[in-house]
Amino acid sequence: MTGPDGVVVLTDRLVARDRLDRVVAGAVAGGVRWVVLREKDLPRAERAALAADLRAILADVGGTLVVAGPDPLGGDAVHLPAAGPYPPPTHTVVGRSCHDKAELDRLTTEHYATISPVYPTRTKPGYGPPLGSDGLRKLVEVSPVPVLALGGIETPQQVTASVRAGAAGIAVLGAIMRSQDPRETAATLTSAYEKAVTPVLTKTRLGGTQVSESGLRPTVPTQGSSLTARSGHGRPQPPTATTSRPQPSTATTGEKA
Repeated sequence: MTGPDGVVVLTDRLVARDRLDRVVAGAVAGGVRWVVLREKDLPRAERAALAADLRAILADVGGTLVVAGPDPLGGDAVHLPAAGPYPPPTHTVVGRSCHDKAELDRLTTEHYATISPVYPTRTKPGYGPPLGSDGLRKLVEVSPVPVLALGGIETPQQVTASVRAGAAGIAVLGAIMRSQDPRETAATLTSAYEKAVTPVLTKTRLGGTQVSESGLRPTVPTQGSSLTARSGHGRPQPPTATTSRPQPSTATTGEKA
């Protein structure tokens, strides 16, 4: 299994507008397939029960629960802090929080990293300074693993800017936890992500097609991928009436028109 992509939700029941399982269920209904369970202040038994509940929600759509910390709570996916442990444990999915090049240089067998904060965040006021899309791009370029942009991402425009900076996915917390309608918010952010990573096919003057690659990462999903199928972009264009109808020969020259 590869690391997360798309919109990845980080949990925080203390700021959520509803019960955490309901908020996550709404986000999943809106297209989210990766959730990172935080809630590190809970006793292990309560946290493990919560993990089981969230896994059941994600299982219906083939999603994955990642647990913050080295203990996967009965699963096989963890997200580690920058401070450790090193070397990382051996699990199907291992991610790590990073904030600068030095922390990225310490990565070994991790599958992905988060880079934060990209924008100012209400969850951690004063945390930063924020990298912005330019700072994110510079760290993506030196990262040995795919990167999730994290921190203050709440709008489709911020999603698009992060993808164009090279992020493989977008990690959000407050945008979903504080939302009055997690399903709608997740759908809006997921749609922005899919549009940002999907090539746009445009008609050329000669009747063919060409792919616009402006702002796209090298790992854009190709035609036939699940992302392409969901979004509807990237499908072959049907032949036009002009190109499908045989052309008559020119009587005076004998050449085809």
